[in-house]
Amino acid sequence: MDEYTNGAFANRDGRVPVIRLDSPSSQSEASHDLPGNENKGKKHSIRSKLGDKARKMVGRAGDNKGDNGDKAEKGDKGPSMQDRLLEKLLQQVIPVEDQPRNQEGSPYSNRIERPAFSLPTMSTNFRRFNSRIGVVFVFQARVIRLLSWRKYSHTISLLAVYTFVCLDPHLLPVLPLAGLLLGVFIPSFIARHPAPPVTLSTSFEYSPRGPPIAPAPTVKPVKELSKDFFRNMGDLQNCMEDFSQVHDQVLTKLAPPMNFSNEPLSSALFLFLFMSTAAMFIASHLVPWRFCFLLGGWFVIFSGHPAVAKLLASTHDQHVAPRESEAKSWLDTWVANDIMLDMEPETREVEVFELQKLDSRGEWEPWLYSASPYDPLAAPRIANERPRGTQFFEDVAAPRDWEWSEKKWNLDLWSREWVEERIITGVEVETEGERWVYDIHYENSTPEPGLREATGKVSQKPKPTWEEGVEGEGKKGQWRRRRWVRLVKRVVVTKTPGEG
Repeated sequence: MDEYTNGAFANRDGRVPVIRLDSPSSQSEASHDLPGNENKGKKHSIRSKLGDKARKMVGRAGDNKGDNGDKAEKGDKGPSMQDRLLEKLLQQVIPVEDQPRNQEGSPYSNRIERPAFSLPTMSTNFRRFNSRIGVVFVFQARVIRLLSWRKYSHTISLLAVYTFVCLDPHLLPVLPLAGLLLGVFIPSFIARHPAPPVTLSTSFEYSPRGPPIAPAPTVKPVKELSKDFFRNMGDLQNCMEDFSQVHDQVLTKLAPPMNFSNEPLSSALFLFLFMSTAAMFIASHLVPWRFCFLLGGWFVIFSGHPAVAKLLASTHDQHVAPRESEAKSWLDTWVANDIMLDMEPETREVEVFELQKLDSRGEWEPWLYSASPYDPLAAPRIANERPRGTQFFEDVAAPRDWEWSEKKWNLDLWSREWVEERIITGVEVETEGERWVYDIHYENSTPEPGLREATGKVSQKPKPTWEEGVEGEGKKGQWRRRRWVRLVKRVVVTKTPGEG
């Protein structure tokens, strides 16, 4: 096993620390991940068993390939027969992914490639990624070392640069340029023009003159199965744990006040943010932003000093922690007394139309209950389609996420209004009685498909109608309908979707 890889970035200072936030969910998940608890009271599905077997087989295949990472990266050796068989097996288990929806006509649509999931590709990409991710961990380790005051001169230099930028923000574009000069170009030039070795008999004096006497520094990926490779894997493991911890803590601390699971508290925060936004529109130019950022940055950097960190911890334990409960109770009391919410659920009126059809004996036969009046000019009627609905009144269900607010359906006595609202023509409206709305069949009109003239007496006495000038001119058509209404209210959800 190689010790180090020359020209590669790898964090050799120490492991990337893992954040411990004492999250119950994370601890329970970690306890389930222990080897002793894997088979405790659980039955692994076929997919999980195949996944475990796949990881073991891929690990063995990766060990047999040797530590020559350059050949694997260049693609000199294709996937083995074992990998191909394993990929074919998992294709039967892993769900099929949706096809990517590339934008039509985009100039970059032909350059975008989104390959499907493949175990050999995943294994190769992970090895390549782990060989090159060391630069991120080196940067992270140096930032931690800088903020933890390992070397006072480095941290004080950071404070000086930050102070100059805060006092004069026009210097901000200078930072990346100076970083390239001091961090890339000058070290690269010194690497190609190294200083002569220091001896006791000669005085040291660096001279940049002369031709380059050393090769240019290049960044190389670390070799597989080297110590740097496993250091990167350890740091990557800790970073994944850090992200999981931070993600869970953000959801635990910030999600409840913002997702309106506690509506009074979320409403109070919304009111505060709204007022702050309105105030910042007016007074943002009066705030000394330079000094605010200066003091905030100095506080963050100084809080990393060991002595200051101990002082802040003791101050929090002595003065802040005892008053947290008082502040929380005061906030809860203010929210409960001053934030008044409408706790009554929203109500709406729903409708259903009772349809009846004229049979061959001249009697009205109950047909079904439909959401559409099935008037003469309705699209299904013109297309000679049958009306859709349910046959019994009891089968009419409330809309999704709604429930009935009343026990009974009420007949709409103002049938003329809903006819006018829908601009329905060719109908006769009863303004008295059962409030039926009849189709009108004229003598000189073409009969509807399947319509037979009633031989019996349809109506003994003409009833008052809505359409003027049509009384007695035509016969009632094949369909009649009337409208029933009922109130519904929203279903109150007492638990959030994440709760059991």
